Amino acid sequence: MGTTPKLRGHHLICLHFFCGEGYSPDFAEYLRSILEHAENRGIEVCSGPDDVCRRCPHLLEEQCHYNKQAEEEIREMDRMALELLGLSTDMVAEWSAIGEKLPSVFPAWNAACCTDCDWRWACEGKALYREIMKKLPLP
Repeated sequence: MGTTPKLRGHHLICLHFFCGEGYSPDFAEYLRSILEHAENRGIEVCSGPDDVCRRCPHLLEEQCHYNKQAEEEIREMDRMALELLGLSTDMVAEWSAIGEKLPSVFPAWNAACCTDCDWRWACEGKALYREIMKKLPLP
């Protein structure tokens, strides 16, 4: 990858918790390369399928087919992530600046998006996730 990575809204939050679990070794390595480029070059915020989605086997005809509601749910998560982070599509942002916002946006994100997420178990392996979760008020 030689350019600034293009990432959609929910990946701007979720990839901060990526620890390599739940993916094929090739896809995990690809995600690591996206993160390395994001840290060095920043990211371009995009709408719809991004550099992560482009390698996902569930992407068919520019739509996510992970499950029946996936496309609608993902677009809502993208909208919410951008709103929480104060970003909009076609912006270029620093990866570290997005990461600095996580503790303040995570309570709302967690309540709306993490509770029923099929990938939550993978995020729970990341020290950053556990650190932020410890600071959340108990329900």
